[in-house]
Amino acid sequence: MNTCLVASRLTVGIVALQLSAASLPAHPAAAEMAAAANRFLAALTAEQRAKAAFEFKADERFNWHYIPKDRKGLTIKEMSADQRRLAHALLLSGLSQQGYQKATNIMSLEPVLFVLEGAGRKFPRDPELYHFFIFGQPDPRGTWGWRVEGHHISANFTVVKGEFFGATPSFFGSNPAEVRQGPRQGLRVLAGEEDLGRQFIKSLDAEQRKVAIIDTTAPREIFTEAKRRVQPLEPAGLAAARLSSGQRDLLLKLIQEYVHRIRPDLAEEDLKKIDQAGVDHISFCWAGGLEKGQGHYYRVQGPTFLLEYDNTQNDNNHIHAVWRDFANDFGEDVLRKHYEEYPHGK
Repeated sequence: MNTCLVASRLTVGIVALQLSAASLPAHPAAAEMAAAANRFLAALTAEQRAKAAFEFKADERFNWHYIPKDRKGLTIKEMSADQRRLAHALLLSGLSQQGYQKATNIMSLEPVLFVLEGAGRKFPRDPELYHFFIFGQPDPRGTWGWRVEGHHISANFTVVKGEFFGATPSFFGSNPAEVRQGPRQGLRVLAGEEDLGRQFIKSLDAEQRKVAIIDTTAPREIFTEAKRRVQPLEPAGLAAARLSSGQRDLLLKLIQEYVHRIRPDLAEEDLKKIDQAGVDHISFCWAGGLEKGQGHYYRVQGPTFLLEYDNTQNDNNHIHAVWRDFANDFGEDVLRKHYEEYPHGK
């Protein structure tokens, strides 16, 4: 066959594949996040956009934390009512209904803390001091990211080529863990994280508990805190391979409580990755008391992920609960693969 004809047909075939790929619908998560982010940005003034928008490669994308502190980004306090609705629509584009409810309830605890602590703090307890960040240009087929963050919330999302996603670090906290007085008495924002952990440790028999309980005193804080990058912690606790089927189901239910913070389609992808890495290789450890009201800590660690939970501060009524991905925090694993496949600058 004529060499020129073969080359021509090959070129036509490549172009056809490219056009076919371009015509495919964007991933629903990528399309919805980009649409929500662009509507939010379009509603801002130039001054507000200067606060909210950053380059994708900016160091600020990795500058996350969960304590009250000085932050960049655009706060809810600085937004009009319409802008606030669009900001919440962006948050809901990444979180599940369950996750969104937890996040907004965490924000709503700030006035409760104000009553408990009083005024005069450097960083006031304020439900409007939550900051919104957009990194790069939101595009349903592009690479960009966004974050919503303030006291006890850090929700980080990265989109790569409109197909691959990173949804960690994911931090939720609750102070108080249980509202013990006032009109909201009885509210427990992170009840699932607490109750499922305790239900699991109590499901273990005496021999299993000897392995799972690593200390009778809980640490004052999660070990990974707000580190930019985390490595697997020292192996400790009970491996899932030693669990009964019922205990394994309880452990998976606990993991799902964290992963289901994010929208269902992305949560299922992360749960598949956890399953493919091997449930038998997941371990659980506990420190502290077993009864409600006693200080306690647990962590669940698998080949790809880490969950850490701590409830020891403020008379054991203050929860920190984080979900980390060893390779893909801030979408770094999928970004690395993307850059290897499509080297930039060439």
